[in-house]
Amino acid sequence: MIEVRGLEKSFDDNNVLKGVDVVFKKGKTNLIIGRSGSGKTVFLKCLLGLHLADKGSILYDGRDSRLMERKEQGKLRQELGMVFQGGALFDSLTVRENVLFPLQMFADLSQSEIMDRAEFCLSRVKLGDAGERYPAEISGGMKKRVSIARAIVLNPKYLFCDEPNSGLDPMTAVIIDNLLKEITEEFDITTVINTHDMNSVMEIGDHIVLLKDGRKVWEGNRFEILQTEDPNITDFVFTSELFKTIKGVAKAGRK
Repeated sequence: MIEVRGLEKSFDDNNVLKGVDVVFKKGKTNLIIGRSGSGKTVFLKCLLGLHLADKGSILYDGRDSRLMERKEQGKLRQELGMVFQGGALFDSLTVRENVLFPLQMFADLSQSEIMDRAEFCLSRVKLGDAGERYPAEISGGMKKRVSIARAIVLNPKYLFCDEPNSGLDPMTAVIIDNLLKEITEEFDITTVINTHDMNSVMEIGDHIVLLKDGRKVWEGNRFEILQTEDPNITDFVFTSELFKTIKGVAKAGRK
């Protein structure tokens, strides 16, 4: 679980985060949504420790990251898994070598245990037969799955994803969504996902947080998002005719 309390972050005179309070529970897919400039990316970077907050606290299962000593911070970093928007794979390494990389850097395991763990993670994302291929030889969806395998190879407690469906076709995006949800539940991870993809919101949104102008203005789940009359949500989500239709059907079903 990650608890965020009164988080504030500014860059010069630009106040990006303005006192965000939220709890991300483990075993759940926690989605952060909002328009460009809402503070989503800065918020995610604060959670990852890439930005230091000006005020407030971030607690990882009760441990305040701001109060940690250097050794504790290093241990926490190894508990974080990250799926980058572009995949961020090493082009000169094979798929297997990309997944092996964090293990070889940080894991206190024998070589056979390292190999077994890498093979398990590749099999878990259904890429067990792609280990010898290079990133240039696989599709965009496969690259995202390699990125997920690499992110979970160290058994993280917390998994962060930045626009994991960016650049993918709708069918492949659904596969990635379902994979992230399955892994979250299977390994009881606290998963936090930055996304613009409303299909992701409706497919796997166990907990959804809407940021607007650096503030949390709504939170709920994928079922509540269809029922709310909160203008912050309706203005953001129901701009397309598709979602207006979905909301109308949902309302009709409750009558």
